[in-house]
Amino acid sequence: MESAARRRGGGVFEGLYKVIMRRNSVYVTFVIAGAFLGERAVDYGVHKLWEYNNVGVLKPTRLSG
Repeated sequence: MESAARRRGGGVFEGLYKVIMRRNSVYVTFVIAGAFLGERAVDYGVHKLWEYNNVGVLKPTRLSG
């Protein structure tokens, strides 16, 4: 017996899969955009964590001469 999701054309993930995987150019764009956005999110998180752990710590000054 078929499930209700299959009779309606699939679930949310199956629909996204069909949209993203339909053409190679869409898939490659999705991967590159995901990598860029993921990198930005990780960079932001690490930066905030670094600032949180270094509250009150003075930055070293560069001595000239």
